Amino acid sequence: MRERGRAGEGPVRPEQMIAEARKAFFAMFAFVAFVWLVQLANSASGYGLSRDYGVVSGDPGALPHVLTAPFLHWNWAHIESNSGPLFVFGFLAAYRGVARFLALSLLVAVSSGLTVWLFEQHSADTVGASGLVFGYFGYVVVRGLFDRHLIDSLIGIVMAASFAYLLTVAVPGTPGVSWLGHLGGLAGGLVGAWLLRDRRSRGEGSGSGHGAGRVDGGTGPDARSEPATRTDNPRADLHKELRDLGLL
Repeated sequence: MRERGRAGEGPVRPEQMIAEARKAFFAMFAFVAFVWLVQLANSASGYGLSRDYGVVSGDPGALPHVLTAPFLHWNWAHIESNSGPLFVFGFLAAYRGVARFLALSLLVAVSSGLTVWLFEQHSADTVGASGLVFGYFGYVVVRGLFDRHLIDSLIGIVMAASFAYLLTVAVPGTPGVSWLGHLGGLAGGLVGAWLLRDRRSRGEGSGSGHGAGRVDGGTGPDARSEPATRTDNPRADLHKELRDLGLL
């Protein structure tokens, strides 16, 4: 397992991770603050924004609203219930890169909104950030497996064990809740974890060939060389990652 920087910059150092986490924190703080500002305007208008920019199944005019519905809510209890999980899961999804997080957010918003638009049986006006919450949750749970990253895998296990109850509102039968939006968001998060995975090979950057790390002592019959350092040892990769994170 190895976490590398952009385009061969080498392993990500702990200070780089802290810097990315700081950016993720402020990005999510700004995101949630914006959602609350929208809620203030929405409440002042008698929730006209929710009526005008929500997702209504089968309505072609409402199709673009898959991008606006996640910012809207129907009442203060609605936004309060979404804000905490939105910040926590959003931060965990963003702390390894805000640019990747923005791509994930777009994917999840579209998958959640389209699921409602295509499959909702009633002409209900659906809004809310819960689709994003489920998408971030799914992404965080499986990202470490796809990236082969120890810390993210542990985070995913903890989040899955702690918040598995969320899945109860992503199945049919929950009254007053858009379980289709939740299910669509969850599917988008899982797909996003695969599409946005780290595609760099485990041995990338470790040398220019099989002879990397070889030291020749000459060209004659008595020449000796040190064996090349193996970079495909899973235990060595684990130790390298722990050292990069300051845990070893």
